[in-house]
Amino acid sequence: MLDHVFTDAIGALRDAFEDALLERQAGEERFQTDVLAGDVSWENSYALPGEGQPPRVCADVSCVWPTWSQAAYLSWYAGEGYAEPPRIEIKILLRAQCLAGAPEPVMVLDVLPAASPDIGSESLQRGGPRVEALYTEDLDDADATEYAIDVSYEGAYELDEAGLSDGAELDKHFTALGSWIASMLVRLGDLELGYRPVLED
Repeated sequence: MLDHVFTDAIGALRDAFEDALLERQAGEERFQTDVLAGDVSWENSYALPGEGQPPRVCADVSCVWPTWSQAAYLSWYAGEGYAEPPRIEIKILLRAQCLAGAPEPVMVLDVLPAASPDIGSESLQRGGPRVEALYTEDLDDADATEYAIDVSYEGAYELDEAGLSDGAELDKHFTALGSWIASMLVRLGDLELGYRPVLED
């Protein structure tokens, strides 16, 4: 079920990213409904201006509007209150990719804080790093192997009475998130990770 408070939150996030001059990655936006569980989710990817395709550093953002939150929202909307405030689950994946060599995770963690700024009453907490290696068909060609590293921040945004009643509250709470993501991508981009050459079209 699609509730306006979730679409309001998506709109607030989009505005925050645009205000921070982050560029939306074409073809990366997804809006989905789990037909079995009923959860609604939104995903998109953003990069710094001028990064090209694919960008060296990017942020993958996903939000989930769980079924129980939808029920709590409907209960509030009907004037019946709720046992627990509805929440939007948020995950931000900060990623450096197109690397020529395997990165040192400690280098990345040293420039990324343990938590995001507060979003409402809570912040997103940093998880451990993940390193990927992409090989060509010739496994012996080490020079062709491409690496990537990402670090996730996860948490939830709790919708209080003000947030449920007024979409402007969402704008206020999400504004800092756009500039924070932009600054984290700048930090990642400034690291000497060793990127593969950009292929010309």
